[in-house]
Amino acid sequence: MSRPLFFGGLLSVFLLVLAGCATQTPTTSEQVVGGEFVRYGRFALRAEAPNQAPEAVQGGFTWRDANGRLTLDLSNPFGNILARVSVEPNQATLTQPNGEVLRATDPDGLVQNAIGQRVPVRDLRQWLRAPLPALPGMQQVKRDDQGRIVAFEQNGWTVELTRFDAQGPRLLVLSRHEASQQIVIRLIVDTP
Repeated sequence: MSRPLFFGGLLSVFLLVLAGCATQTPTTSEQVVGGEFVRYGRFALRAEAPNQAPEAVQGGFTWRDANGRLTLDLSNPFGNILARVSVEPNQATLTQPNGEVLRATDPDGLVQNAIGQRVPVRDLRQWLRAPLPALPGMQQVKRDDQGRIVAFEQNGWTVELTRFDAQGPRLLVLSRHEASQQIVIRLIVDTP
């Protein structure tokens, strides 16, 4: 796979992992303004493969979820939109800056179409919540002194959660090693 396709696929995975998680109804402990769930933050994605220079992208995200519709915008450090993901019942779309649009009936299908493999997008929604219960398939579960889950492995991802507020972790670090590739995604939720 060429470097641009590899890295573009990783960015698509990142976008779809976030979007796929937002298809569930927010809990009452989340920030809801006028019936709309809104979160702002920053992201960083780094991908490494042997004999290739590491690839990285970082920027901000705005997550708006209301009435069963999610809009997730990812922007570069200068505020320009890198991509927009929209999720509605029975439809998920990814719009890239060049205007190209990918569509599927659900976020899992969109990931399959974008990169040719399945990614556990539904897990992240639970990982972001407080309190996070022990879930089927979790391994190597670690808890802090307050009993919160702060680290675990699930579906090939190693997950670390820190900086908790009432909604859940404000820092989430996901890492995955598969074959000879390593992917690290950091999500930081900012306080409004």
